[in-house]
Amino acid sequence: MRQEPVELPTTAYALLGLLTFGDDLTGYELKQRADNTLRFYWTSPAMSQVYSELTRLTGHGLVAARDDQSAPVRRSRRYRITPAGRQSLESWLRTESNEFPSLKHPVALRLLLGHLVDPARMRALLEKYLVALAVRRLELAAVRTSLGEDSDPAYDGYRYPRMVADWGLDYYESERAMVAALIDRLDG
Repeated sequence: MRQEPVELPTTAYALLGLLTFGDDLTGYELKQRADNTLRFYWTSPAMSQVYSELTRLTGHGLVAARDDQSAPVRRSRRYRITPAGRQSLESWLRTESNEFPSLKHPVALRLLLGHLVDPARMRALLEKYLVALAVRRLELAAVRTSLGEDSDPAYDGYRYPRMVADWGLDYYESERAMVAALIDRLDG
């Protein structure tokens, strides 16, 4: 009997995707993987959201759960994507996205309202953001390094994550240039 396709939120597909890299993960490990990857270009879900999505995905047969007998103290479950989950994920990847990224930028919001404070405060805000951008770019550069190079066959399975990491690095660089130009405009 063929199962009807399930309508899932994008975060569920993101978590399914993180389970395609070949290992069974606990909810905690999946959250760590999300924090180390998704946070650079998507929202990293809260721990409670990871577990609620895993429950949903398991209920739909898209993820299989098993008790981890090696867990020393607490009962732990490991999750892996099922063939149905992979099929659902691949189907979602084949559909055209009608989602356009929305810019939810707290620094831009504060700059929009900058007329309410001293211009020096806005300059300090943008300078502090430049420092945060540099830190975030270094973190992503470390992730990118861990993904190997296109010429190394040992890292062949990371071709697309490398492309996304490169995109993110370019994004942070363009964001840095835009913020530096905004600082120049404040001074001008």
